Order: sequence, then structure tokens, then C-alpha cells
Amino acid sequence: MPANCSIRNKLLDLPLQIIPAAPEYLPALAAIERDSFSHPWSLAQFQSELAKPFSHTLVAVLQDGDHSIIVGYVVFWLVADELHLLNLAVAPLWRRRGIGRLLLTTVLRQAREAGAEYAWLEVRPSNTAALALYHSLGFYQVMVRKRYYAETGEDALILMLPLTGGKQPPGAGSGGPQ
Repeated sequence: MPANCSIRNKLLDLPLQIIPAAPEYLPALAAIERDSFSHPWSLAQFQSELAKPFSHTLVAVLQDGDHSIIVGYVVFWLVADELHLLNLAVAPLWRRRGIGRLLLTTVLRQAREAGAEYAWLEVRPSNTAALALYHSLGFYQVMVRKRYYAETGEDALILMLPLTGGKQPPGAGSGGPQ
């Protein structure tokens, strides 16, 4: 499915590729997840996503000679004309180096190529780093789901990005970036 992307990591000068996840990568993804979120996905949740035909998981992999180091991942659905971003994380040591942005822009490109018209996601208002990334790529808030996150009662901000021509889907709110 996804074509490989490559950039160079300026710190270590190691090639970084964005590739589809394989089952053997799941323990590393679960470890990044545990290091990234207070209520992480389980290994079984990652396995479930790999089994769904409309679900896709990409990983950011640094190549160090014969060794691969998984430094981030993104899980998303492509359903009908929509992209739904489910999960995005970068290992703490590798944050603030553009890896999350590269993962997300790769997904957005693939969604456009697949004919998706809209990208959607839920994010906690307290996740300021994620919000800054999403806003910088043109996502904007269209609604709030009250008490969406059951474990904390925190609201979810629903963000949307038109992928074709900037039009807004029916029922998405007042329209335009806020």
C-alpha cells in the first residue's frame, strides 16, 4: 500500500523510512504507546487494527546498519471518502524532530491519493503538542464531544481537514478554521 518515504535524521544521520507495520513490529509500537499515553492501547488493540481491511498502520523506522529502530507510528482508517486518524505517537527520545509531522503528512498524501475528501480526528484539549501539529497542517475544530474519554471524563475536540478543494462536509459546524 504505502510507498516508502525517506528523510535523513540530522542528529544521527540515519535514514528514516515510513513503512507499513508488520506483526513483528507490534511489541515496539505497544512500548511507544505505553511511554506516550496515560491510558495506552493494548497489544491486542494494535493486532485488531492490523486485521481490519480498512485500517492501516505505518511506522517510522530508523535504519542503523543491519538494525531497525522503530521511533513512531500512526494508525488510521480509510473508509469511503474519509480518513480517520486513530492514533499517532513518537518515542519520547525522538520527539520534536519532525517524525510525527512526517507520519501525518504521509497519511494525508495517501488519503488524497485514495480519493478521501476529509480527514477527521479526536484529540484531548490538554494535548497541546498534538493540537499544535494538527493546526499547523490546517486541521480545525468542528465540534466538542463532552466527556468523550471515559477514563478521565475529558472532552474530545473533533478536528477536520478538507483534503480536496477546502469544502466542508454537511453537518460539520460553522465552517472554516477557528
